[in-house]
Amino acid sequence: MVPDSRLSIREGALAPWRKRNSMFYHQLLQSLAGHFSFDLNEPFGELPELARKIILYGSGSEYVNFRYQDSSQVWKTRKPFEGVIPNLKRRYLETTSEASREEIEAFMSNRPCEACHGARLRPESLHVKVAGRNIYEVTTLSIGEACRFFGHLDLTAKEMEIASRILKEITDRLGFLSNVGLDYLTLHRTSGTLSGGEGQRIRLATQIGSSLMGVLYILDEPSIGLHPRDNTRLLTTLLQLRDMGNTVIVVEHDAETIRTADYVVDMGPGAGVRGGHLVAQGPPEAIMESPESLTGQYLSGRKAIPVPPRRRKERLRGSLTVSGATQNNLKNIDVTFPLGVFTCVTGVSGSGKSTLVIETLYRALARSRSLSADRPGAHRGIEGAALVDRDIDIDHSPIGRTPRSNPATYTGAFTPIRDLFSEVPESRLRGYRPGRFSFNVKGGRCEACQGDGVKKIEMHFLPDIHVTCEVCGGRRFNRETLEITYKGVNISQVLSKTVNQAAELFSEVPVIARKLRTLQDVGMGYIQLGQPATTLSGGEAQRIKLSRELSKRDTGNTLYILDEPTTGLHFDDVVKLLAVLDNLVERGNTVIVIEHNLEVIKSADHIIDLGPEGGDEGGEVVAEGTPEEVARVGRSFTGRFLKEILK
Repeated sequence: MVPDSRLSIREGALAPWRKRNSMFYHQLLQSLAGHFSFDLNEPFGELPELARKIILYGSGSEYVNFRYQDSSQVWKTRKPFEGVIPNLKRRYLETTSEASREEIEAFMSNRPCEACHGARLRPESLHVKVAGRNIYEVTTLSIGEACRFFGHLDLTAKEMEIASRILKEITDRLGFLSNVGLDYLTLHRTSGTLSGGEGQRIRLATQIGSSLMGVLYILDEPSIGLHPRDNTRLLTTLLQLRDMGNTVIVVEHDAETIRTADYVVDMGPGAGVRGGHLVAQGPPEAIMESPESLTGQYLSGRKAIPVPPRRRKERLRGSLTVSGATQNNLKNIDVTFPLGVFTCVTGVSGSGKSTLVIETLYRALARSRSLSADRPGAHRGIEGAALVDRDIDIDHSPIGRTPRSNPATYTGAFTPIRDLFSEVPESRLRGYRPGRFSFNVKGGRCEACQGDGVKKIEMHFLPDIHVTCEVCGGRRFNRETLEITYKGVNISQVLSKTVNQAAELFSEVPVIARKLRTLQDVGMGYIQLGQPATTLSGGEAQRIKLSRELSKRDTGNTLYILDEPTTGLHFDDVVKLLAVLDNLVERGNTVIVIEHNLEVIKSADHIIDLGPEGGDEGGEVVAEGTPEEVARVGRSFTGRFLKEILK
């Protein structure tokens, strides 16, 4: 609720009321301060304890005279003060808005139940034990530990006769999960905390356990989030599915997966409007020999991502140090992140990378600036935060949850485009303002679909479907608005153009061209400006966020954090991404990337390798230094693979 108690209420100490209806809440608190005699300009932490309690929990049965004033009227009322926390609770229970729920959930955290302490079962059930452990204690084990537990049970002959078939089912299922590289996950891990790649591999393990034959399996990038060490186990599993008499089709960019395939279909030659053609097909060898195939050129080594000629050293201004990190599986580690360089945080799946970088470092920095209500992971302290002006976490979350959100609006390119259309002579003649060309404002948009271009039809017992608006034909705007053109193109046609096409159209308008150029720089030239956010992949959403940050003017002291930015990227796109990251660092910024892609890892200035394993056997700093230094550490799995690629 109060991320920084050094701030006064006027300065925004109360995070939940900082943005929403700030004038209303300010007047509310002003009346409260007058009644209980405390100062809104005093740091929250220095207010009397009674005042802090009343602000957070309410005045109980004591009535307060409140006075509100807007532009035209003054309102007076007398009632008890509800309190910040009861206000949030009530709004959370009453609201029907998903956005409001998400906003309030940022101030909530899960706590273990005081009765069962997280076990979820009654004491009678927990008194039943096998080999000294009850069912809850068994589910707290990682999959690897559970394999060893059930594999070494000391049972009598009679007990074994009863349990043999049950044990076979348990060990088989645990074995399947282990074979797809998930032995670090605990059995009671909630599904909401799993990454997309982990969820996909769990479903894959389930299919192997079903022992079906004659099935067509389609997997979309199953190697996401997988360390090269575990990739072999995943490929063995896919080959096992094939050998059982099934067909396996995998959409993938991973070189090892492509080389292992029996047959490869290479699409291209480019992306978006430049794609959609069959470039090459056949065994991996045939793809490598094809001169038209960009994939083949990288697989054969005719094209390659070079090792940087030099490694940047930490700049004289210092570094960021997280000390005593113990969140999840981190083993009370102290980690130093050099500033002004490109750092890769590596390690096998589940080794603690996201816990260290996102949950601990980023959240601690964000909270120190009062920019986030998220509680950072357990740690003793952080040094060097003052050396960074801004810290930005560019993740895979969607850029919007409705078809109305799109790359043009998210990057801010649509605002100058609307301004440009309002300056067209025909617009000025008709008196059209920029709002006329917005699909969020009445006047210029199609009112039948309210500017969405589609209508949502609710299907009972089935997912909702979206159909093209029959009035505007999906063009979002009314006839009068579409009559305004720039270089023969109306506003709807602009939104249907790809970034590359739009960059050519607006090449003479610097403010628009700059924003579109940053999208091209991160390899997103093929997407449409008005493409609904709901159709973008996580990797595409992340790169659009990166382009928006690139279009801003940085101070040279910005920290950029990216979690697996190579998701969904071809070898050639990785080259473009590395060029963008390199440019950010050359301008004096700091880039920290969580990554498994060896091409990115070998291009880093500094590596922090966690492990040695995942889960409870991880959470230690195994190696740190340049890629060459990490490659010499025999205990590091990342180092072993780097040693081969750096030869």
